[in-house]
Amino acid sequence: MKRLFAFLDDRLGLSSAIVPIVTHPVPRDVNWWYVFGSASLVAFMMQVITGVALAFIYVPAPSAAYDSLQFITSQQVLGSVVRGIHYFGASAMVILVGIHAIQVFLMGVYKFPREMTWVVGLLLLVLTLGMAFTGQLLRYDQDGYWSVFVFSEMVGRTPVVGWPIVQALIAGQTVGGGTLTRFYALHVFVIPALLFVFIGTHLYLVLRHGISEMPRTGVPVDPRTYRARYHRMVENGIPFWPDAAWKDMLFTCAVGVVVVALAVFVGPPTLNGPADPTQINTNPRPDWYFAWIFAVLALMPPGLENYVILGGPLLIGVVLLALPFVAPGGERAPSRRPWAIAAVGFLLLAMATLTPLGIQSPWSPIIDIGPLPPSVGQGLSGSALQGVTVFQTKGCHSCHQINGSGGLKGPELTYVADRMTPQEITIRIIAGRNDMPAFGGNISTDELTQVVDFLATRKMP
Repeated sequence: MKRLFAFLDDRLGLSSAIVPIVTHPVPRDVNWWYVFGSASLVAFMMQVITGVALAFIYVPAPSAAYDSLQFITSQQVLGSVVRGIHYFGASAMVILVGIHAIQVFLMGVYKFPREMTWVVGLLLLVLTLGMAFTGQLLRYDQDGYWSVFVFSEMVGRTPVVGWPIVQALIAGQTVGGGTLTRFYALHVFVIPALLFVFIGTHLYLVLRHGISEMPRTGVPVDPRTYRARYHRMVENGIPFWPDAAWKDMLFTCAVGVVVVALAVFVGPPTLNGPADPTQINTNPRPDWYFAWIFAVLALMPPGLENYVILGGPLLIGVVLLALPFVAPGGERAPSRRPWAIAAVGFLLLAMATLTPLGIQSPWSPIIDIGPLPPSVGQGLSGSALQGVTVFQTKGCHSCHQINGSGGLKGPELTYVADRMTPQEITIRIIAGRNDMPAFGGNISTDELTQVVDFLATRKMP
């Protein structure tokens, strides 16, 4: 083996090419904040490996995509585990790339001489989200189909270029078989190829300019003297391997264990029925990492939709791309850049608040939610018991919860009689309010009496 390695090393120059890279000196203060970049790379490789395995069986055709995933999940040996690793690995990659971007932003790593490293990193973030988004349609269930449909409608609002972009993306006038083929090509070939190119460029720039040191208060970046100061710093630094790399390896292994454990014990997400463009009574939800954006678009006033959809991403993109060129020097310590802490805090607070709302989508009724629990009608008779049936047939159950069952669009009615009188309930049903439609012309006198009698029984025991 030694002779074989010596032969290959002599002919290919492996040691002279690789050893200097893995042993390059880094600042001594490299710590656990620096593990997210390496973990993102390993998560991407995990996606490539599991994606190739799935591609051997997956059929990218409208008539077979859903069934092929069902086969992978329920019949193929280890298919459920591989699909679960691919699903949870995508979430891990989005989280890791997002944390890495936030860390770089907070620590001012985008400053001189790493401006282009930041720009390439932003492109990697966009491509990662693109991978996650295109993967949704490949499931070709109701959620994936209608999420892409809604997205195409939003992009189509962009003046001049919006509709041509949509047509190029979905391969026609509407989401269909051509869209699935195009998204498959993007997800399996185009975006991964771009990711490989930009990951290579990103790593090259990291090696060229070195891993940044931890920011220190009162030590600003001066483009005239920074290179000399950094060179002196790494002269007294430590080799990346093994002194710093062990943290990357330990954290990466922990991420891998968590992803595999989730794949084995939780399993891949359940498919939400095959895609059916004729079934418009659906409530599509994007994957959780897009849920907060879904909530923003659903909750904003209708008059602001176009401005936010069109102007929001453009403004954020321009600001982030221009940031290292507008402020290449100055303080890097977060304590000296409170605006950076405020921006990150606002983003995290918005995501933490809006993500649960996006997953629940309380602004949409739940279609075909099923009957109320039998316990709701226990002890009732006559008009009040008939009101349980009216409550369901009129769709009230789709928007209102009772005893933990029902939609979230309207207020909970488990104990509605404790806060409203029968007269107030009657007026609310007839006249409606806010998002609740007026049922005055859609309910008979007997039905109204019955449902009010039923709701009047809803009191605390």
